[in-house]
Amino acid sequence: MVTPGAKREAVAYARDHHGLSERRACSLVGVSRRVIRYEPTRPDDGALRQRLRELAAERRRFGYRRLGYLLAREGMRPNHKKLLRIYREEGLRVRRRGGRKRALGTRAPMALPQGPNQRWSLDFVSDSLVCGRRFRILCIVDDFTRECLALVADTSLSGIRVARELTTLIGLRGKPHMVVSDNGTELTSSAILRWSQERQVEWHYIAPGKPMQNGFVESFNGRLRDECLNETLFTSLAHARFVLMAWRHDYNHVRPHSKLGGQTPAEIAGQWSWGHAPRTIAIPSTNHHEGAGLYL
Repeated sequence: MVTPGAKREAVAYARDHHGLSERRACSLVGVSRRVIRYEPTRPDDGALRQRLRELAAERRRFGYRRLGYLLAREGMRPNHKKLLRIYREEGLRVRRRGGRKRALGTRAPMALPQGPNQRWSLDFVSDSLVCGRRFRILCIVDDFTRECLALVADTSLSGIRVARELTTLIGLRGKPHMVVSDNGTELTSSAILRWSQERQVEWHYIAPGKPMQNGFVESFNGRLRDECLNETLFTSLAHARFVLMAWRHDYNHVRPHSKLGGQTPAEIAGQWSWGHAPRTIAIPSTNHHEGAGLYL
């Protein structure tokens, strides 16, 4: 019995079952009568608890820190220790999924870009429809702002298709100085090599078996799979494109990013002046033809 609550229970048990006075029971337990008579004045924080439960139900893969960013946007700024206590009392812990074995060894730190459009990262993610048909997603990320520039979903994504999507993306926000990718067959094809030469964009390939050299998009892929792909059953390719479009907008404009101090990638991008024409918002067409990428 080390906590006041446990000692109060012991005193109450001694009085109820053995007929001892309060003074005698406190003396046996070794606690002050003032502690026994103390009535906590802590507020119940009903509104905070209710809103925290609602946000946790909407964002099932968010921990208490990221939920705290969302609460702060609504004017609720509880102390982080209080937020963690309420988060635990409400039983809102994120269920951990099984991990995988990771390679051991030293890793050289990555040089960070100093502005938007200095470096884009590319990678592919795979998933399947409820019918079992597999499809792939091309992910393009700006390493500085952490923006998801494109999520292109299709059953087949060739090097020609990747080049076409990059060309469309350049028309929306300008040309990057460098593109980083792994050594996949689509990204080492002659179409990509020809595109990088024509556009005069440096293309950097990471070392084989070293995915952390492309850590920005790898981290993004983990968030995409954890918060979207693992949470959704896709009935068709059109449904997958629609869900990815909505999630990408949420990721860029709503979801707080811990590495950005709780800001969104769009807020970071908005703090920079762009050398090309003003950025425009392009909403993908409703007809999901082969060339329809997801841009915003």
